[in-house]
Amino acid sequence: MAAVQVASALSVPLLSALLGGAVALVFLAGYLRRKRADIAHLPPSAAAAAPDLPKQVRPAGQNKKGGGHARVHHHHASAADKEAAKKHHHLDVNTLRGHTDCVTALDFSSDACNLATVCADGVVRVFRIDDASSKSFKILKINLPAGAHPTAIAYSEGSSSVVVAAQALLGSSLYMYADVGAPPTGGNKQQGKLSPPEIKWDHKKIHGKESVLNLAAARATHGTGDGSTIVISCSEATDIKIWHGRSGKELGTVDTNQLKNNMADISPNGRFIAAAAFTADVKVWEIVYSKDSSVKEVNRVMQLKGHKSAVTSLCFTPDSEKIITASKDGTIRVWNINVRYHLDEDPKTLRVLPVPLHDSKGSTCLYEHMGISPDGKVLAVTSGSTLQWLCAETGVVLDTAEKAHEGAISGIAWAPRTIPNGGAPAFILATCGDDKKVKLWLAPEVSST
Repeated sequence: MAAVQVASALSVPLLSALLGGAVALVFLAGYLRRKRADIAHLPPSAAAAAPDLPKQVRPAGQNKKGGGHARVHHHHASAADKEAAKKHHHLDVNTLRGHTDCVTALDFSSDACNLATVCADGVVRVFRIDDASSKSFKILKINLPAGAHPTAIAYSEGSSSVVVAAQALLGSSLYMYADVGAPPTGGNKQQGKLSPPEIKWDHKKIHGKESVLNLAAARATHGTGDGSTIVISCSEATDIKIWHGRSGKELGTVDTNQLKNNMADISPNGRFIAAAAFTADVKVWEIVYSKDSSVKEVNRVMQLKGHKSAVTSLCFTPDSEKIITASKDGTIRVWNINVRYHLDEDPKTLRVLPVPLHDSKGSTCLYEHMGISPDGKVLAVTSGSTLQWLCAETGVVLDTAEKAHEGAISGIAWAPRTIPNGGAPAFILATCGDDKKVKLWLAPEVSST
């Protein structure tokens, strides 16, 4: 009887232990099934990588219920897939990064090896462009004087010096920096900062309190010009000043008398200056050189009449014999200025082309920037964030890049000669914008027909 009582007393705990073990086995089996499911549902990239990881460094999330690691890794994989799937415009060659604020203007050196930019962060950057498709570029940085907000830049003597226009509280200033070629070769990234370029000359309050809209430069090769660089600064008021690039000497001033300027340009041979301003007419001045190559005088010689509204942008053709203008009236005009103006021969309108770009409401867009390729075949124009290429001869649209920048395009510049692109020579256009980026673009093909 005592033995029965002992057996009865032991059977309850034993039975409880057996039941507890069975429950534990059920939970363990369920956990192992979930574990296998977690591993089976890893994305391909994670599944391939996981076996190579030592056991002690496997991601901790992999051991948690619900496959937390799988979800995180899948998120990154999706982001990478989206980035890879994002297609750039087929003419988009490269993006130059490193600016910390809006890029306000840019210009190529005469040998097309350097591209200088100015940024609202107060820094001039010079990029060495050995190949437009390169994955990295050497950069020289120049800090402008404190309080100077750069608005324009132009190379003043070949590829060795730049003139920068900057706005401050008291007005605009010009600064000329020499020896701004590509950074020294070698792996030391700090090497270029050891001897920063110095200011060779500067001028304060050059246009009163008005800011400089743009700078343009050209070599004086016409007539008795000695090949030195002439720089013009166009104010937002009505005056345009002419400067000697190397010495900084002021060579003259012209006034459009048209309420306000939109921009100005100088012909590639340093002979003519043209201004797009508030009215429909475009005034043209000639720089006359003396026998000793100095600037003798600057005279107004022509007026381009034909547009019905303000001219927003213009440019000279590479041969300095034509001017292309874009107006708020929705037309582009090509003018022949190779005329005997001293005999009262007026410039001739060669072609009137419609502006082909329209907004979502069907209204004609305004071209804010304009530039022609060195071979004279492709006209690049911008409106807001849209970049467009036109056949300079016919006005036919060659290509369009909508949202070329994530914001307004603030400047464009053609390289003056071909640049290697993956080893092959190509005409390259550079654009800058409010999105802190500079982009390089190929020139589209122009049909021979």
